[in-house]
Amino acid sequence: MSSSASMLNPQISLLLLISFALSLSVSQSSTYHVFAIKEASVVDLQNAFKQNQLTSRQLVEFYIGEIRILNLVLRGVIEVNPDALYQANLADQQRKAKVPGSLYRLHGIPILLKDNIATKDKLNTTAGSFALLKSIVPWNAGMVMKLRKAGAIILEKASLSEWANFRSLAVPNGWSARGGQGKNPYVLSADPCGSSNGSTISVAANMVVVSLGSETDGSILCPTSFNGLVGIKPTVGLASRAGVIPVSPRQDTIGPICRTVTDAVYILNVTIGFDYYDAQATKEASKYIPRGGYMQFLKVDGLKGKRLGIVRNPFFNFANGSDLSQVFESHFQTLK
Repeated sequence: MSSSASMLNPQISLLLLISFALSLSVSQSSTYHVFAIKEASVVDLQNAFKQNQLTSRQLVEFYIGEIRILNLVLRGVIEVNPDALYQANLADQQRKAKVPGSLYRLHGIPILLKDNIATKDKLNTTAGSFALLKSIVPWNAGMVMKLRKAGAIILEKASLSEWANFRSLAVPNGWSARGGQGKNPYVLSADPCGSSNGSTISVAANMVVVSLGSETDGSILCPTSFNGLVGIKPTVGLASRAGVIPVSPRQDTIGPICRTVTDAVYILNVTIGFDYYDAQATKEASKYIPRGGYMQFLKVDGLKGKRLGIVRNPFFNFANGSDLSQVFESHFQTLK
């Protein structure tokens, strides 16, 4: 390395690296397939499958390529499932043979799991800690069973704030021993927030289409808001917590992290319901699941005639006339 290069400001070096990574990523996405995978929803991907514009193998290969490029900087993914391409090939074969269930919404769709959700496969389940590396779980987490039954491909495990942000009060959001420091893909110096940040970073950066996170106290809602995504924090017990490294049984819940409300509802619909291994919580909550699930509430005109209120303080504690106030008022008028 030249003396001038070695004297580069670390922040400038990081920006150059991410710019180079993004340029490679854009090149890959523009030439890899006729179908544009980036920013595609689950519905878009399923339509591409049906129209023979895309295969699950091509989709998985694309995401693995994005991970190799972008994860060097963003640190949203801890590890990729070595069996992902095998699962993708199997999904393509089933779709070609028109096997029952091969047209389900999640069939052949890659999904990312937070690294505290157990999978009985070649992936580790460690909560980001070396203490659990190489440990063997007895079975798949309850909601992983549901995802596999729906045909989803378990592509990777997401980085997270180690031990779901209960390792230390002094550790920054997004840091774990196994994953390193997760970065907000929109502003690298910004806080990625919450312990499910790897799940949000990866979806926001197009390293996967949908993911699952967990929340005890803001770990789905905070990182999704900081990374421009849609997160659903289900009522405790609506989705099984069995096979998920716990923090508090009174507060823990598992939910989807996606780019669109529709995708989030699809994931929610698949993962909710009674689970024998989390019977006490799921039995009670299952009583309140509407007949036919939640997809029936996906209506384009769902807000027609509704009146929305915005609480300006204490959440928007800024002076009138400030730059922040003007931006807020501009967006408020757009929404209105």
